[in-house]
Amino acid sequence: MFPNLTNALDFQSKALVLRAERQRVIASNIANADTPGYSGRDINFKQAMGQALGDSGMTLAPSTSQSMTSAGTTHARHIPLPSSTADGSNGSGRLDYTVQTQPAMDGNSVDLDRERASFVDNSVRYEATLRFINGSSRTILSAIQGQ
Repeated sequence: MFPNLTNALDFQSKALVLRAERQRVIASNIANADTPGYSGRDINFKQAMGQALGDSGMTLAPSTSQSMTSAGTTHARHIPLPSSTADGSNGSGRLDYTVQTQPAMDGNSVDLDRERASFVDNSVRYEATLRFINGSSRTILSAIQGQ
C-alpha cells in the first residue's frame, strides 16, 4: 500500500531533479551568450524523464516542438549532432545542442530571447512541481495523523 502512496511523489521528485538540471543548463547558456563559438545546450525533458523512469510504461505529454527521430534529428536524412551526458544528472539526462535560429558572426548559437523564455517556463514548471510535492506530502501527513 505504501508504494501506491509514494508513486506520484517519486515521479514528481524525478521531474524536480531534471527541472533543476535544465535550469542550470539554461543559466549556463545565458552566461555564455557573448562567448564566441559557444554552442547552446539543452535537455530533452521528455526523453530524460523517460530514462529516469526506466521507460516503465508511463507516457509523457507529446512535445510541442518538432518530432525527433531516435537519432535526435528531425528528418531521417539529417546528420545527428553528438550529445554528451549532463554532469549532474546521474546519467538520466542528455545534453543536446539547441537549434540555432539566427546565425551569429562569432559562431555563438545562443538566442537570448529564447533562453530567457525557456528559463521562465522552466522556473514556473519547477515551482508547480514543488507545490504538487508539498500538497501531496501534506495530504499523506494528514491521512497518517487521522485529521
